[in-house]
Amino acid sequence: MVWIITGVILILTAAVLSGFLYLKSKSSGDPESVINYVQEHRESENMAMVIRHNDEDWVSINKDLPLPLASTVKIMVVIEYARQAAQGKIDPQQNIDLKTLEKYYVPKTDGGAHEAWIDSLADDAEKVPLSEVANGMIAYSSNANTDFLLKVLGIENVNKLPDDLQLFSHEEMYPLVSALFIPMELMEDMGFTKEETLKELKSMSLEEYRKRAINIHQKWESSPPQAKDKERVLKVLDMEFQKVWSDRLPRASADDYAELMKLLNSKKYFSKEVHSFLDPVMEQLMKNPKNREWLEHAGQKGGSTAFVFTISMYATDKDGNRTEMAFLANDLSNLEFEKLAKNMNRFQLEFMTNSEFRDSVKEKLH
Repeated sequence: MVWIITGVILILTAAVLSGFLYLKSKSSGDPESVINYVQEHRESENMAMVIRHNDEDWVSINKDLPLPLASTVKIMVVIEYARQAAQGKIDPQQNIDLKTLEKYYVPKTDGGAHEAWIDSLADDAEKVPLSEVANGMIAYSSNANTDFLLKVLGIENVNKLPDDLQLFSHEEMYPLVSALFIPMELMEDMGFTKEETLKELKSMSLEEYRKRAINIHQKWESSPPQAKDKERVLKVLDMEFQKVWSDRLPRASADDYAELMKLLNSKKYFSKEVHSFLDPVMEQLMKNPKNREWLEHAGQKGGSTAFVFTISMYATDKDGNRTEMAFLANDLSNLEFEKLAKNMNRFQLEFMTNSEFRDSVKEKLH
């Protein structure tokens, strides 16, 4: 979900831990509203949906259209984390001082995600294992944890992953938090006005934009941002700057993410060693004992900004039925965002458990 405090968009939603609510208790929401939205926007360049069920293409709308991923892109980070852990390149049990993560945290810019993760830890916790940092990135969607993991794993390694997985639409990642500082950097270094800064940002190549975000990120190793710097950023980031930031988030196609969900769902593409580190983080849904009653395994990650709503998921139920889905939407109105956020979980649940609804989805969205 997106929250707004003091005019600042709080971005990149946390995973829905209560997702796929168990069958004995129907979740709230109107699954038809998701169908209606897709029908109304299928001809636009701001929405894409791909659903596969038991290896059959059920829905395939704008499947090759790259759109901003928001926090859904964190799936790539956790896969690289699991790969490096399996290879012994990183130690998931390495203790990380929570103060180390503070340099990457800007209050009021993540919907309270990082604070919620901190609150979930023991009251006296000063250090946590690296595996818990990864958990906080997926379960709570901490942007600070994400940028820290990019440093630990190496951005260049994360950016090799799409080619390894043959996700050819996937744009390169860059630090999410440091990118928020680009407008202020332009104003202070170049003496630009707000209007000049917006013009510069809109004309700036994506390569230059990424480079600036990475440079800021690297500077923080020796000179982390102070509280006053973070406060200044909050004052700069009005809705116009947030729109530019949102539009420049890493993009990929729904088809690529549905294919990625299929790889995760199969349990065969990645080694057992990789899954031993990946599944405890990625499959937050299985921590709910009610979900374990009817699901063999399942994982998902969603994301949002003030303008974007995305989600990718995979699941295999106890009867062996497999579902993969990727949904990407951009340039949403507040009402559209609220409806999607409210009703998507029910849509997923009905699709997986109700054959009549599943058939109606195929008929209406074919």
